[in-house]
Amino acid sequence: MTTTQQFPGGKAAVTPYVVVKGAARFLEFVEQTFEVKRSFDVPNQDGTLGHAEITVGGSVLMAFDAQPDWPDTPAFLSVFVADVDAVLARALDAGATLLTPMAESRVSGDRGCRVTDPLGNIWWLQTHLYDVNPADLQEVFSDPAELAKMKVAIDTFADEMRSRA
Repeated sequence: MTTTQQFPGGKAAVTPYVVVKGAARFLEFVEQTFEVKRSFDVPNQDGTLGHAEITVGGSVLMAFDAQPDWPDTPAFLSVFVADVDAVLARALDAGATLLTPMAESRVSGDRGCRVTDPLGNIWWLQTHLYDVNPADLQEVFSDPAELAKMKVAIDTFADEMRSRA
């Protein structure tokens, strides 16, 4: 007999938990960017958020306020959406900064970009366009145009991370 493991409240086996100074602002960014609403908030007595949940696509994202004396711990979140261009526009309107320009990748079959939200978290925003045949990857990795796009993606991320050191 096989059993199916159940997860509470729409969660999956892995559910991101973002700890941020300014959780309410973080959740406002998520709401505006992905056009979603919070499931619930559990406030602390001091007005900070002790726990909050919001669903993006089919994934629950949890968040709470970091203590003032805790170090910043940025999250790295990858989100697949139906229309990455529209989501990018909303993210920029919500205060994001473009980190990696929009590009189509023959390696992944995705069109995507990276942004940094107003609290320093990095988001990979992407729309999956097609499945990549693994047999084609050797050709793709020898394409100078594809290598140039990969270099931009690698360099923009590395530059951002080094700027935080």
